[in-house]
Amino acid sequence: MDIRPKLSVVICVYNEEENIVPLYSQIQMALTGIKKEVIFVDDGSTDRTVSNILKLQGDNIVLVRLKRNYGQSSALAAGIEIANGHYIATIDGDLQNDPADIPSMLEKAICEDWDMVAGIRVNRKDGFFLRKFPSMLANQFIRYTTKVKMKDYGCTLKVFKSELAKSIGLYGELHRFIPVLASNEGAAITQMNVNHRSRKYGKSKYGLGRTLKVISDLMLMLFLKKYMQKPIHLFGTTGLLLFLSGGIINIYLLILKLMGHDIWGKPIMILGVLLILTGIQLVTFGLLSEVNMRTYYESQNKKPYKINYIQHVGSKKLRTAS
Repeated sequence: MDIRPKLSVVICVYNEEENIVPLYSQIQMALTGIKKEVIFVDDGSTDRTVSNILKLQGDNIVLVRLKRNYGQSSALAAGIEIANGHYIATIDGDLQNDPADIPSMLEKAICEDWDMVAGIRVNRKDGFFLRKFPSMLANQFIRYTTKVKMKDYGCTLKVFKSELAKSIGLYGELHRFIPVLASNEGAAITQMNVNHRSRKYGKSKYGLGRTLKVISDLMLMLFLKKYMQKPIHLFGTTGLLLFLSGGIINIYLLILKLMGHDIWGKPIMILGVLLILTGIQLVTFGLLSEVNMRTYYESQNKKPYKINYIQHVGSKKLRTAS
């Protein structure tokens, strides 16, 4: 008999002392009748956040205290790692997400067999120029570049199957790209509208300064999505194009030299040499990346594919992947 809780609620908190008690009360009220555990991950708070968590009453509360502030992605990864539920819900600790949305998201995931149900913040209660407008642009750009059609990448409120959540590698600040990471795992993803509330206590940890971080993380996502299993196609193709361009330039200069023209010191000669050297370096880097990719899969006995199920033709019996 499986005694695990049906749902693990993972909450990352950083200096949210005033939000702890009302958030836990709302979670308890919203999830009445659902077997659950509530995991608070303290990401190096310097106020009374931890002491307020320890004062909570309940036998389903887990506190994970990190040694310092690592960022939301690492905090989420820590909470997901120790979660025991069949499903895992992630929610912000600032009371802007509404715990009352979790039961309907969980029901949708179970009844319709979705791997992940992501929230879409309707009537978002944030400033337009500093929060909503940059978020709109970022969402549109991420959708266009990754081809993962999500309306709201910034909403923390999500419900996952446990095996999916634990298979996603969260590093750096990749929590914004969880739907892309899930898509890379072959997950079935859906979305639903959720409530969004104004922040009452504490200060927002977000600002315009994260824009460059989002762009750099997006570059990583595009690489992982398109070239993780075939890096030579990126570096090798680019390297060969640069090498051929440099070769054509140098052949042209050689012809000029044979015709008696002085080619020394011409900028185009320097460009030709640089293109050849850069092309050689990129091809070499692509080959080394291929070796590293094979080491990554073979050293951990990983497969570059995931099987959904196996069915013998003529039989109605399905054998799910282990």
